[in-house]
Amino acid sequence: MKNLLANIKIRVEEKVYLKDPEASGKGRDIIKHGILLIDELGLEAFTFKKLAERIGSTEATIYRYFESKHMLLSYLISWYWNWLEYRLVFATNNIASAEARLRIAISILSGRIENDMDFEHIDEVTLQRIVVAESAKAYLTKEVDANNKEGFFLSYKRLCKRIADIVLEINPDYKYPASLVSTVAESAHYQKFFALHLPSLTDIHDDNRNELEDFLTHMVFKTIEQ
Repeated sequence: MKNLLANIKIRVEEKVYLKDPEASGKGRDIIKHGILLIDELGLEAFTFKKLAERIGSTEATIYRYFESKHMLLSYLISWYWNWLEYRLVFATNNIASAEARLRIAISILSGRIENDMDFEHIDEVTLQRIVVAESAKAYLTKEVDANNKEGFFLSYKRLCKRIADIVLEINPDYKYPASLVSTVAESAHYQKFFALHLPSLTDIHDDNRNELEDFLTHMVFKTIEQ
């Protein structure tokens, strides 16, 4: 089945870009090196001028694909959530147990990332670091409501809805499935960030592969138990 999925394209909502970067080699270069440069510099210091120099192109070329670095960040975050949904669908295919599917979902949200060679121009390990450090900046803006209406966050909302539906399979009477799942998704980011930079705020250690997954799994199943 993996071979059958090898040619699947992760589709990002059209409003998040001006020109589909997946449709050309130059666009894929922008994505590839944009990820590396944002990780290297941070979003504040990152500019299209620096990206153009990195890829041997012009700022004008990059602006044909994205009208701002905020839009590029939104594209990368959307791609990441779509990729996690792709992994979730693949990993839970033909698994009847809702409890098992929920454990897989939590593992995908919290687990360490390995690069997926199905998408050679995207370094998913580096992209996850950007998601952990920068993703809140995609929606903590004055334009969040307008961006939401344009579909900037559909991939995130769709993934959370898919997992929330699994929660309701386990406990149809649980009142807060969307709140729980979005809390888990955001907690996965914050706990990773705290482990690296503010360790007194967490019991999670960055060098322990299982602690975060164990914590989130415990929290979810204790919360929804009937």
